[in-house]
Order: sequence, then C-alpha cells, then structure tokens
Amino acid sequence: MRLTTKGRYAVTAMLDLALHGEKGPVNLGDISSRQHISLSYLEQLFAKLRRQELVSSVRGPGGGYLLGRSGAEIYVAQIVDAVNESVDATGCNGSTDCQHGEICLTHHLWCDLSDQIHGFLNGISLASLIQRREIQTISARQDKRYRDERISVTEIEDAHAAF
Repeated sequence: MRLTTKGRYAVTAMLDLALHGEKGPVNLGDISSRQHISLSYLEQLFAKLRRQELVSSVRGPGGGYLLGRSGAEIYVAQIVDAVNESVDATGCNGSTDCQHGEICLTHHLWCDLSDQIHGFLNGISLASLIQRREIQTISARQDKRYRDERISVTEIEDAHAAF
C-alpha cells in the first residue's frame, strides 16, 4: 500500500481541525506547531481540501479554517482522495503493466486489497475518530505541550524586551 506523507498529513491536519474547530476558525500555524507539519506544506494541502469543500477559510483577524461540513460527514477516504493520494497496493500503480508490460498473476489480488483499504477508510469519519479515547488523550497531551511551548517563547520575548 502506498499512502504517502501527503495523505497522512492531510488526515492528521483535518483531525486536528475537527478537534479544535468547534471554538472557531483554526490557524494553520497552530496546526503546524501541534502536529509538526511544515506550514507551507499545510497551505498546499488545505488549498486542495478547500477545492473539494472539505474545509472553508475565514479571512482577517481571528481567521483560519473550519470544516466544510460536519465531522460526521467527512470520511478519511475523502480526505486522502482530495489531496490526490491513491491507496494502491499494486506494484504497477494500477497500470496493468506489472510484468514486462503485461498484467501479473497477482494484479487483481492487489487491486482488490486497494479497494478494501479504500472502503475501510471510507467508513471512518472524523467524528468517529474524535470520539476515541486515545485520540482525546493524545490531543490533550499535544495541547499541553503547545501551550507550554508558547508560554516559554513569550517569557523569552518578555526577557529580551526588558533589556
């Protein structure tokens, strides 16, 4: 299966948005800091997610991103598909030229596996992920670390300003 960082990061960022978006728009810089994903990479991913209406943007002070619809209506497979990521277990990327330009014996097996994986991901909504206790625990730990890092940066800035 080839699910690259593009798909993984998109799902991670969307889950972060779903966890934090109930309070209002979420800044990509905050997602970047919490999830350790490059801000420029997130901007590219969110442009694709916005085109598929999985997110909407809010401009101006306090702006950021919101889910384009309810977390119960957004499925992991939709996110992966939105960033042009395919779930493909074949060795030929689905092109049927696996073995010297011809289809191999196991091509259909790997295609079926890819379909099963896509179907599995299509059954998992952001809302169902948020309800999982381990996701809540991880999110709380990340939020604490993020707050602690922000406090440390503010203290350093205040100390420098005092001189």
